[in-house]
Amino acid sequence: MVTPCSAAVVSVGNKSAAARCGLRAGDCLLSINALPLRDAIDVQVYGGEPEITLEFERAGRQRTCTVRRRYGEPLGLEFADVIFDGQPRVCRNNCDFCFVGQMAPGLRAPLYVRDDDYRLSFLHGNYITLTNLEAADWERIEAQVLSPLYVSVHATEPDVRVGLMRNPRAGDIVTQLRRLVEMGIVMHTQAVLVPGRNDGIHLDRTIADLASLYPAVRDVSVVPVGLTRWHNPCLEIYTDAEVLRVLRQLQAWQLQLRDELGVGFVYPSDEWFLRAGVAVPQVDAYDGLLPEMVENGVGTVRLFMDSRKALTAALVEVGRRQTWVTGILFASTLTTFARDFERETGVLVEVTPVANRYFGETVTVTGLLTGQDIVAALREQDSDSALVLPGEIFRGPERQSLDGMTAQAIGVETGRPVFVATRWDHGITEVEWSIDPVG
Repeated sequence: MVTPCSAAVVSVGNKSAAARCGLRAGDCLLSINALPLRDAIDVQVYGGEPEITLEFERAGRQRTCTVRRRYGEPLGLEFADVIFDGQPRVCRNNCDFCFVGQMAPGLRAPLYVRDDDYRLSFLHGNYITLTNLEAADWERIEAQVLSPLYVSVHATEPDVRVGLMRNPRAGDIVTQLRRLVEMGIVMHTQAVLVPGRNDGIHLDRTIADLASLYPAVRDVSVVPVGLTRWHNPCLEIYTDAEVLRVLRQLQAWQLQLRDELGVGFVYPSDEWFLRAGVAVPQVDAYDGLLPEMVENGVGTVRLFMDSRKALTAALVEVGRRQTWVTGILFASTLTTFARDFERETGVLVEVTPVANRYFGETVTVTGLLTGQDIVAALREQDSDSALVLPGEIFRGPERQSLDGMTAQAIGVETGRPVFVATRWDHGITEVEWSIDPVG
């Protein structure tokens, strides 16, 4: 019986120490310097020594190679799974606003995994709550200096946080953050706001507590709760008037903390600005932190607006008649760009905002659109123009929408040529766009 490889190599960098050692895709890495490997973090840490001995298996035969790393030379290995036992730590909380808990039934199994794993936080920027850390986890974070980490705080008052997460272990968050500060760990934090639960004076307390831990706590992103049609009926989204009130509260904190700390520290997600009809800040207002916050919905509109020249150059190659698909929230911003694009290039553009009937029309962000809603919206049009789809709706190695459709399938269903627009962020000012045809 063949034992499956837990550390399967999928690629080896051309100019890397592992390549000089002779490793290939398909090999199974067993150890580095005779130390067993739990995950990609161990590979990163153990493989950082000037001289490394790699033990690996190929076609059932074990091999060993010792190589000296040149200064700055990467080890150069990528794996099928960064956690070698394939089992991420799962969430022990029972938050009634958890988006995973509001997922539609019948979707792909990975979409229902409530990961709360400090290893994925370090490696990929996943947000964690710190409520499931055991003594050995704290020891490893300190020993391997796993920094930065991304922490879902939501509230710092013990009773408020316990009530939000329905977990009695959730109340020690400030103590836990201080412990990470003492370890030298940098943290990026977030607060998802639920109307009447952790906003108002509770939000003031959270911001003040987190700001007292600056610069170890580098920032806090503030995001409004998102609710699908499967949400807990006791929850509601913010009204437009409430959105403006919260935004003004956050902006007041920014002004105060910029004076006290030299940075804004508190960064509202784009949704607050778009719903309130308030212009998004200039790039300098994000204090160079956009790469860390953009996946949390902070600064994506600013990156889009500041990369319009590159986007225009890429889009003009698509054709003389185009249809751009977007979510409801971003439709006004995209339409403004479309009219400028038309005047500059002569290309005719139709912007198609797609209502999210799959998850519910309170879900308005583009990244959560499904293929079937896009197809339904486009079938209502009498057009054969080239279709430009946002790349963020296609996820995973299969590049599928949340309901399992590929861009090619959407093209088949609509009978149109399809292009996928993908933004590549190389920093706060280095943004590229690719507009790729779908075969």
